[in-house]
Amino acid sequence: MELINKLNNDIKKFMKEKNSKALNAIKILKTEIKKAEVEKQRELNEEEILTIIRKQIKMRRDSIEQYSNAGRKDLVEEEKYELEILQQYLPPEMSDEEIENIVKNIINEIGENAKFGQIMGLAMKKLKGKVDGNRVNSIVKKLLS
Repeated sequence: MELINKLNNDIKKFMKEKNSKALNAIKILKTEIKKAEVEKQRELNEEEILTIIRKQIKMRRDSIEQYSNAGRKDLVEEEKYELEILQQYLPPEMSDEEIENIVKNIINEIGENAKFGQIMGLAMKKLKGKVDGNRVNSIVKKLLS
């Protein structure tokens, strides 16, 4: 559980640094992980933890959008900071070229009658946890147009 150890070490580090914003982001993440472990009645594996981190990142992005629309720059900055902290725990995402190659292969497998939904379904199965679905969506749309 390398990821859990990193989270625990970072909690200690942020406490020593008195970095309450970063500490808050990590504590919320740890709480979500604990809740999931209680629900499943077992420790989570790395992939399950990464899923929770991605969910937290998505929530931060949604909050940033809502706060921006409401003109709350102070809250936008806070959410952006927490987003940066959480992104440190994700493995590096694939490049657009790599995603494009995978999508092209899927289109070739399906054939000329490939439909958007089919391609997206297969692409997300292959790329689950490795890349944001919105990026895949835009690449599939680009290749189909």
